[in-house]
Amino acid sequence: MARGRKPASAKSKDDLMRRVIHYLGKREDGATPRDIARALNLTETQGKKLDQALDLAEAAGRLQKARGGRYLAVRRLPPVGVIEVTGIDEDGEILARLVGKEDAGAAPRITVVEKRRGGRGGAKSSLPALGPGDRALARLNQAADGYQAEIMRRLNAAPKTVLGIYDGNGRIQPTDRHERNDLSVPSGTDAGAGAGELVVAEVESRRRAGLLEARIIEKLGIEPGSRAYSQIAIHNHGLPSVFSPAALAEAEAAGAASADGRTDLRHLHLVTIDGEDARDFDDAVWAEPVGGADGSWKLTVAIADVAEYVRPGSALDGEAEARGNSVYFPDRVVPMLPEALSNGWCSLKPGEDRACLAAHLVIDENGKILSHRFERALMRSAARLTYAEVQASRDGGGELPAATGAAVRNLFGAFEALARGRDARHTLELEIPEQKIELDADGEVIGIGAAERLDSHRLIEEFMIAANVAAAEALEKARQPFLYRIHDEPPADKLDAFREFIASIGLNLAKGQLLRASDFNRLIRQSQALEDGHMVDDAVLRAQAQAEYAPTNIGHFGLGLRRYCHFTSPIRRYADLLVHRALITGLGLGPGGLRKDADADWHELGASLSEIERRAVAAERDVKDRFAAAYYAKHDGQSLPARISGVTRHGLFVTIIDTLADGFIPMRYLPDDYYRLDEPARRLKGRRTKLVFQIGDLVTCKLRDSEPLRGSLVLEIIP
Repeated sequence: MARGRKPASAKSKDDLMRRVIHYLGKREDGATPRDIARALNLTETQGKKLDQALDLAEAAGRLQKARGGRYLAVRRLPPVGVIEVTGIDEDGEILARLVGKEDAGAAPRITVVEKRRGGRGGAKSSLPALGPGDRALARLNQAADGYQAEIMRRLNAAPKTVLGIYDGNGRIQPTDRHERNDLSVPSGTDAGAGAGELVVAEVESRRRAGLLEARIIEKLGIEPGSRAYSQIAIHNHGLPSVFSPAALAEAEAAGAASADGRTDLRHLHLVTIDGEDARDFDDAVWAEPVGGADGSWKLTVAIADVAEYVRPGSALDGEAEARGNSVYFPDRVVPMLPEALSNGWCSLKPGEDRACLAAHLVIDENGKILSHRFERALMRSAARLTYAEVQASRDGGGELPAATGAAVRNLFGAFEALARGRDARHTLELEIPEQKIELDADGEVIGIGAAERLDSHRLIEEFMIAANVAAAEALEKARQPFLYRIHDEPPADKLDAFREFIASIGLNLAKGQLLRASDFNRLIRQSQALEDGHMVDDAVLRAQAQAEYAPTNIGHFGLGLRRYCHFTSPIRRYADLLVHRALITGLGLGPGGLRKDADADWHELGASLSEIERRAVAAERDVKDRFAAAYYAKHDGQSLPARISGVTRHGLFVTIIDTLADGFIPMRYLPDDYYRLDEPARRLKGRRTKLVFQIGDLVTCKLRDSEPLRGSLVLEIIP
């Protein structure tokens, strides 16, 4: 062996340790050894060496072991340093990064803790509030979840850009809810922007009349009033919203697909069932009982054949991958595909021939899939139905044409079988209401409330789930790589916090047992008899892991499924288009399959699409917040019943009961007292009054401030 060269076994341990550190560096919540082995796709031999690699990394100070056997990447920070505020998290915590510290590994979480004086609610600070981009000299103290930065003195804010509305008279109102002050635009630096125009400005360190100065560097167009809300989200979240000329040309050049190589399904009474305002229809369904008395059903789920039109390597494909999914706002859609496809050749419009990829399933009386078959086909939708129409037909309150009414009765018969299968799997029983925003012809919000939840919605969901399971099974059988839709069991740290919380209200979730969704369902049922039981539903939701796309299967915890993927919405989700291509390749269904080099891309694609999905969810939530703030700006003075949804040292997050709108109650708007945060119990407790505010509590509020451009609702407790 050459001098100075490590033995092969030592080198492999070092390589494994580096891979583990790199992986954990991207996981702020850490991971268990099982999670790590699964994510890194370790062989059995490598898995045996994982514990040694973890011990080495821990001894080297690169990892630390946390609660629940999880490992966290460690970056040691100096005791004092310059920090820059990066934002505010969902619990109201001010987050920051250390300036000029870019060494390997994940940046630790830094939470800003400003020095506080006494006073009402303990909320007064000795320093002005810090906003995103502001810098300060801070003392850095290690904490269980990263570092706490205690502000020593504020420094000049770093150059930053701000999105805002220009008033045409030298002032910009920022659209970010954390930017509390307007900006002054000196003469000659407005770039010709007009009043009401959405602009991007670069903030200077100089001040005029107490306001920071800024110069406009980009004009985004005039979008007065509520028409600006979606534009703000598109810009803030970096959503691609303009198709390239090449992609538009490809979409416009599309035409009817050839019937060659396709099965003719135009004789089936396939129907689409969607919301009243749906513009594109990418799935159609049909069912009939199998002959005999055993209760079995034949199902067909026909999905628009987007792979026929969007080929790998095309301009359309590049645009679709960059978008990842369509983003839905109350007033508009940012589509994944141009309208010529999404509302044209890939939309299953009634009475028009369309290319589809059809899943044919046979299920038994308890919803178990007995067999499945996939084929490319030609179909013609017999009817475009709405959820309300289908439900009315089911309830006997509405009439459909005879053939369509019979088709709907068959669909509900198959749905009842699928529902029995769902009950037997003990899926997670969380009914989370969805907010619906109603706009008038001018785009102004006129109503907000919970969207109606019908059996017709559940019918389509169960048909789609069955087709998704069948697609995953078919691809596994064909040994064809693809992206699973995975949902891990709750992470150990969230589970520990959940156990602490439910113990505080007299419930118990045993440790050391195989965890199932039914365990959470049991707790939800038990909580219904408790005074504080309404808090458990929210706690169960918070304890869950996020669903993701990945080429390695770990099952879907929430749905109680061993294998699952997304197959049914290729118009609006790139992951579904990839599954279509995988089926075409794996089952030999003709052109439009995967690229030959696609195997190397699955991990990267899964991570990218998961992140893009989170971006879309955040953008949709931001726009809804802006519309809600606009709605309440016109309804000032109302008494608003609300439920506490979050508790922090800065105040309370609440959800208004009638509209599901989210608001914040700062400490200064709680009844006068000094409040202590009890994190395990998720509550604030007054030292003098003994008042307690905890997650799930009902409170009555009134509006203190509403800023539609920032999506901010500030409320006050009514004693």
